[in-house]
Amino acid sequence: MIIKKIAEMKFYSPCPVFKIIVVLFTCLLSFGLSSNAQSYYNVLKYGARNDSSKLATQAIKKAIDAASKAGGGTVYFPAGKYLTGAIHLKSNITIFIDAGAELHFSDNFDDYLPMVKSRYEGVDVTSFSPLFYAYKAENIAITGRGIIDGHGKKWWDFVEGYKADQPRSKWQYMFDDLNREILLPDDPKQMKRGFLRPPFIQTMYCKNVFIEGITIRNSPFWTVNPEFCENVTIHAVTINNPGSFAPNTDGINPESCNNVHISNCHISVGDDCITIKSGKDAPGRKMAAPAQNYTITNCTMLSGHGGVVIGSEMSGDVRKISISNCVFDGTDRGIRIKSARGRGGIVEEIRVDNIIMKNIKQQAIVLDLQYAKTTLEPVSERTPRFRNIHFSNITGQVNEAAYLNGLEEMPIENISFNDINMEAKTGLDIRNASRIAFHNVEVNTEIGPAVKAENVSALTINGLKSYTPHANAAVITLKDINDAFIYNAFPAAGTDMYLKISGEKTKNITLGNNNFKHVKTPVVTEGKVTDAVRVISGDTIK
Repeated sequence: MIIKKIAEMKFYSPCPVFKIIVVLFTCLLSFGLSSNAQSYYNVLKYGARNDSSKLATQAIKKAIDAASKAGGGTVYFPAGKYLTGAIHLKSNITIFIDAGAELHFSDNFDDYLPMVKSRYEGVDVTSFSPLFYAYKAENIAITGRGIIDGHGKKWWDFVEGYKADQPRSKWQYMFDDLNREILLPDDPKQMKRGFLRPPFIQTMYCKNVFIEGITIRNSPFWTVNPEFCENVTIHAVTINNPGSFAPNTDGINPESCNNVHISNCHISVGDDCITIKSGKDAPGRKMAAPAQNYTITNCTMLSGHGGVVIGSEMSGDVRKISISNCVFDGTDRGIRIKSARGRGGIVEEIRVDNIIMKNIKQQAIVLDLQYAKTTLEPVSERTPRFRNIHFSNITGQVNEAAYLNGLEEMPIENISFNDINMEAKTGLDIRNASRIAFHNVEVNTEIGPAVKAENVSALTINGLKSYTPHANAAVITLKDINDAFIYNAFPAAGTDMYLKISGEKTKNITLGNNNFKHVKTPVVTEGKVTDAVRVISGDTIK
């Protein structure tokens, strides 16, 4: 249209140079628009049908190949419904799924053969092709306002209905042949089954990955799963997998990546909403590829086992993670960091800020180094560590405010809670930890203490508030605590007991600048701990 109007214009300038400039400008504009049009590769022109009447896998591959041959471009899906098998991306390719377009992935398992190099729950394997797959590609994107549907039910049913004594399928024999030499995790049960559902979107060893705007539903397994990638952006994506009917359908699982940005996403799934991982047990330690430099912000999470979860596959380390400005409404847990003996690896340098939690069925915050049942063992490369993790500005209506559970041989270390408000059935439960600090924390419980701590050293409780005191129950209970400082408390009227102390290992408990005028009995001690309590100046008893 622009070129036509320019061509129809009459120029009255006598200067021939001006006319030459206009002609050159028109040609350049025409060339530019033509080049731009050529960078779009409409799948309909390559044989795809948008009425889902024909499998479009080969047509999509032809469009991707044509774009790749030209140096890159956008593979375009106009409105309509498309039926397809696995789609493999190449460098400099954008998949653009327009508003009104729906990609429906086949539930025929053969459409995801041949098997490809993949990673499954932190173990490197060769298995079914992911629905969208890229390997060692750069500058790839999946964008648009359309829908991609994984039709995962057949995958879920196969796994849920599988019996160990039933005949093995051809896919399981394929898996066995291709994975004879893989390094197995401590519990190899899943791998030996030989049928591993594919992730929906998995990019392996890629750089500059961009996923934006699309709606994803019914994933066979993990939904968005970058592995060993550099510079990943996931923005304004909606993920819906149908709750408990869709096992292991985590939302976004960036594993062993560098520089990941997740923002403005809405997630409701059958497992964890966003999970950060870095490999499992010996396979993860061998790869030694950490998950680091992640930002997660402005997201909403509804159904899911956890809002944002780290682990339990964290054997390659997880560090430098920022989680902020998110709402969790109806998840089983809020923030959950989990591991177990045998994993190894370190989780550290984590910041969680400005979070609202509501209708949380279990804990608002979990740090658990005993996620799986294990027995005590000497500290080694198999011993996981959590340290330098900080929570601030969190509001919650939850079942349990927090659960921190370290190992006897490796306590959780340097954890702080600042400006926290919790309405909870039960309070904060801390075990096997060191350097734990509470500043301006309010926990109103239905039963039990606001804070319960056992086998903790270097505990700081500053300005703890609880406005629901319970008869014959302390606000704080401490057992086997070494070095605690409790100060700036002003317990609510009607408080029977503020602090209850027990345990033969308890020593160096210091109280200061507390106002106990509303408390019937400020401090109760049990056993041989009386000499361990010291009250410094500033406390008001009555």
